[in-house]
Amino acid sequence: MSRDFEDRAGLAALVRDDYERCHPGETFDDMRRRASFSKEDRCLYRDWLAVAAARAAALSKAESRIAAE
Repeated sequence: MSRDFEDRAGLAALVRDDYERCHPGETFDDMRRRASFSKEDRCLYRDWLAVAAARAAALSKAESRIAAE
């Protein structure tokens, strides 16, 4: 499995529940699959991954502070 895929899977886990709460009746994986042929879903997927990356950075920063104490 490629490192990029593992990173995206980890990032997706950070926003999957929020996406599905905002889009009832639809799953994050549905949107991810449509992203391969839909420009709108590709942009939506990119935006959700950006949110996930920001959350991952914040979690990493918080963990660093805790480890330093």
